[in-house]
Amino acid sequence: MKQEHVSKSRFKAMALEYMRRVETSGESVVITDRGQPTVEIRRYRSDRRSPLETLKGSVVDFNAPTDPVAEDDWEAVS
Repeated sequence: MKQEHVSKSRFKAMALEYMRRVETSGESVVITDRGQPTVEIRRYRSDRRSPLETLKGSVVDFNAPTDPVAEDDWEAVS
């Protein structure tokens, strides 16, 4: 799906136009702040699945889930 990038100042000035465009075309708009993507505006999609159905198949790696975990096994992300 195509995404248009727009600065937050331009979006602020033309917000209603961008929202109507997203609503009619289905294409999302990414709002940037100093050139970095910060917010995505996209058409609302209702997801009536249960939380478990939504997460089904989302685990990528599941090695030895019953092995004990020691303090040194955790990695901090900074």
